[in-house]
Amino acid sequence: MPIFFPAVSRPIFFLCSIRSPSPRFFSSMSNSVNPSKPRLRGVVFDMDGTLTVPVIDFPAMYRAVLGEDEYVSIRKQSPSGIDILHHIESWSPDRQRKAYQIIADYEKQGLDRLQIMPGASELCGFLDARSIRRGLITRNVKDAVDLFHLRFGITFAPALSREFRPYKPDPAPLLHICSTWNIQPNEVMMIGDSLKDDVACGKRAGAFTCLLDQTGRYNSPEYKHVEFQPDYKITSLDEVVKLLEDDFDLAP
Repeated sequence: MPIFFPAVSRPIFFLCSIRSPSPRFFSSMSNSVNPSKPRLRGVVFDMDGTLTVPVIDFPAMYRAVLGEDEYVSIRKQSPSGIDILHHIESWSPDRQRKAYQIIADYEKQGLDRLQIMPGASELCGFLDARSIRRGLITRNVKDAVDLFHLRFGITFAPALSREFRPYKPDPAPLLHICSTWNIQPNEVMMIGDSLKDDVACGKRAGAFTCLLDQTGRYNSPEYKHVEFQPDYKITSLDEVVKLLEDDFDLAP
């Protein structure tokens, strides 16, 4: 069982969510409120669409699992995205098996075209040079994580796949990583490309959150009132190093 940490207060400027065109908070703004910087000792990444280039056609996968009518209905009810894994948990065992097989087929196609995200290697090198820990949380399977480690020579520890329950957006996997590292959640940043999974997981755990939005998808008005908003928003992993240097104490 993961250890849940007590809530720890953080500078007031981080209570504001990003709803302006600016891709991130300006460090000058934060420093004007409090000259001291929060400490950062660990970064936890999502994998698909964050550490790797998006190759899985998720809408097509959801349609294949749900059928067109059910897909459209659920999409209207949940504009931030469909939690397909949670949705099929209530299905009969036979229907679940068929759904998981469809998901596995799409994920296998993704593995065949696996590419590392531009900037990921450089960012990991920067974190290693600063002795900042690196973890990974994905809703993909362990085989996909193992392939990522093997193909690109970059390892994350802990690296939690969907075999770890409960999975994102529950905060349990992030809290488990914090417990393993013996680090408080407010000394960790969660970086991912999903509001409903990555940002929600990080916020619920009490960590800093950074949303990777390469296409500006989350600038759409439909996401303005989503419950969990990120502390930071970027369009490329290349932006993370400056963000960390400007706004955080990175001392070991």
